[in-house]
Amino acid sequence: MSTSNDIIGACRANIKKRLPRPRLSDIDATIYTDPIEKFIVQATAAGCMVVRGKSKKDLDTIISEYYPDAKVIASAMPEVKSATVNPNEVKSPQELNGTDVGVIEGKFGVAENGAIWVPQEVKERAIDFISENIIATVPESEIVSNMHEAYPKITFNDYGYGVFIAGPSKTADIAQVLVMGAQAARSMTIVLV
Repeated sequence: MSTSNDIIGACRANIKKRLPRPRLSDIDATIYTDPIEKFIVQATAAGCMVVRGKSKKDLDTIISEYYPDAKVIASAMPEVKSATVNPNEVKSPQELNGTDVGVIEGKFGVAENGAIWVPQEVKERAIDFISENIIATVPESEIVSNMHEAYPKITFNDYGYGVFIAGPSKTADIAQVLVMGAQAARSMTIVLV
């Protein structure tokens, strides 16, 4: 059996015609006339609930309205007064296990796929994945049309980690049936602020 380097070398040796790499500026990416509305359509299609016309001060009301049975609420956002766990204060990510609602802050959204960029700004990033339900805030003014506009906006801090999240966890590999909440969050509510 060949090593991967042997296989890649054989592929390179058999290239008949070399073509120049495309320039990103040559890609004709769609720019939406109303990226916020497109974002809402795409995020909803990805399984999210989208709430408009609220501010970060409304997060506790949203939690009690949409997740009335939540007992463990994790957030480092100062606006979330109902938080019972702060991901900056836990000793290990296992302490976030059993989180009913995780409230996180997205920096911007992408209209073409309904994804939001969430940089790691808390000690334990497990909050993004271990919570049964996610509430994410995103500024309406920070919705871009496509990933070509999104990538230049990505910044990292000392943690050096961030993730695009597009709705709750889902899988369709078993009998090609879509299942929400397969490995991570069962639901996701995006609050456009």
